[in-house]
Amino acid sequence: MTAQIKTALIQQENVAECANNLNTSAKGIREAAAKGANLIVLQELHCSLYFCQTENTNNFDFSEKIPGPSTDFFGSLAKELKVVIVISLFEKRAAGLYHNTAVVIESDGEIAGIYRKMHIPDDPGFYEKFYFTPGDLGFEPINTSVGRLGVLVCWDQWFPEAARLMALAGAEILIYPTAIGWDLDDDKAEQQRQLDAWMIVQRAHAVANGIPVLSCNRVGHEKDPSGHSSGIKFWGNSFISGPQGELLAQAKTDKGEIVMAKIDMERCEQVRRIWPYFRDRRVDAYQDLTQIYRD
Repeated sequence: MTAQIKTALIQQENVAECANNLNTSAKGIREAAAKGANLIVLQELHCSLYFCQTENTNNFDFSEKIPGPSTDFFGSLAKELKVVIVISLFEKRAAGLYHNTAVVIESDGEIAGIYRKMHIPDDPGFYEKFYFTPGDLGFEPINTSVGRLGVLVCWDQWFPEAARLMALAGAEILIYPTAIGWDLDDDKAEQQRQLDAWMIVQRAHAVANGIPVLSCNRVGHEKDPSGHSSGIKFWGNSFISGPQGELLAQAKTDKGEIVMAKIDMERCEQVRRIWPYFRDRRVDAYQDLTQIYRD
């Protein structure tokens, strides 16, 4: 574990041309690395528009193998800049079997590990169950030169169980590549409640586990290709939180930007000594957590 980690989130507005999105990501990574970042996180499905607004088999063309073009591209960049990069891909595991997968690229350009999104939403505008099979790798941190990374993806961020299991397995940082935004038909008060809830729940994971949280969201309005809705306005607000839920850095709602903050891992250790939640867990009384619901 590195005592001081300079982290960066690349919040960007995507366009239809995947090559342009990759160039935007690469430019942000280079800028962050030039400013000293050694851990850089990209948003969920950063290579394309958020295609899950509709169910269209043509969208499976966005998928790719791992290793594949994206891991090669970002692997070369990580090796050149000597940084750890967390990317997010539409993984083609086999014909008819696809995952929403985060890949951690080590600073030598090699794949340090992958995480397949476990919780898959299926809501208006977020038809992910049509595209993604739930992950089968569990909640296992990925070892890197900057520490053990507990990488989760978007909808996972609403589930305290996922954060806890990553922390129990030794994760030193929780990371959430994300694509979440507003239904433009909701009123402003409802939109604000949703944004507040999104930040509160993730900062609570930091508090409850005594570890930092990095959440990288996309930004900008993406139209619904079917025309059945007003599309999604992704709300940005990518943020970095310390181990007590304190905000170290936060992006704007309406523009792409690089969010950076230094994380003091020695302080994180001290926080966990002062607030020893793991010590006082009553594992003998938690059996009902394995039930879907107590009737």
